Amino acid sequence: MFVATLLTNPANPALDATTVEALRNAWGGGAARWLATEIAAEFPLDALPGNRWDVWADMQKLGVDLVIQPAEGRRKKMLLADMDSTMIQQECIDELADVAGVGERVKDITARAMNGELDFEGALRERVGLLAGLDAGVIDEVLNTRITFMPGGKSLLATMKANGAYAALVSGGFTAFTARVAAELGFDENRANTLMIENGKLTGHVADPILGREAKVAALQDITARLGLTHADVMAVGDGANDLGMLGLAGAGVALHAKPSVAAECDIRINFGDLSALLYIQGYTRDEFAA
Repeated sequence: MFVATLLTNPANPALDATTVEALRNAWGGGAARWLATEIAAEFPLDALPGNRWDVWADMQKLGVDLVIQPAEGRRKKMLLADMDSTMIQQECIDELADVAGVGERVKDITARAMNGELDFEGALRERVGLLAGLDAGVIDEVLNTRITFMPGGKSLLATMKANGAYAALVSGGFTAFTARVAAELGFDENRANTLMIENGKLTGHVADPILGREAKVAALQDITARLGLTHADVMAVGDGANDLGMLGLAGAGVALHAKPSVAAECDIRINFGDLSALLYIQGYTRDEFAA
């Protein structure tokens, strides 16, 4: 058995019953269940439709995300999340670079690295090098004035944790940011890279070893082993090429507003919904969201 979930942006709900019923009828699905009015609905399927990606493309034109998953085990026991452009709406290093006056140069490197065009470790070292001499106080300035949470994140963490799930934040960014983001959203642990600081200034170096794609995979393996969980128990979410390892290994790998080359590697693609989409695809209704 499978479940098809249709969802849209909660800030601009655009899912109507006609669309849901037309697809359910075309695929011979079971009775539709509304998870949130005009935002998300689901129905069961006996088999995986052969034209799923053609229909997915048609739904995208309507501003609707379509996700099809096995029905069994879709409610996960662990969340493993990227930070930049996933749990928050910015790339921290780009914001630091903007303050340092090298924003455009760093943003270009970031975009190419996240799209898989550049080696992540080399790209990170190059970008951090451009920050040498920046006052370390800028980190707090950026956190306080430039960083905003991705909509739906607090509900995602609160609801999954209220239902017994563990949450880990794993970032190719920096501990100075993950510590604050993890604490405010309610993550149980966070892992990231460490910016080197001397005499109150960024040195332009990052501590070894670099946390990149393989370290995110290792985090998934380490934490599940420690908690006695399987990879199938994990929902991972990210947007960049360095997330693909953990997205592929997790029971549910979610490409959230991801680069096209990243989304193409994932079966669960959320382009219109926010982080609450990760609850809807697990079968939670809006009424079940924790405060």
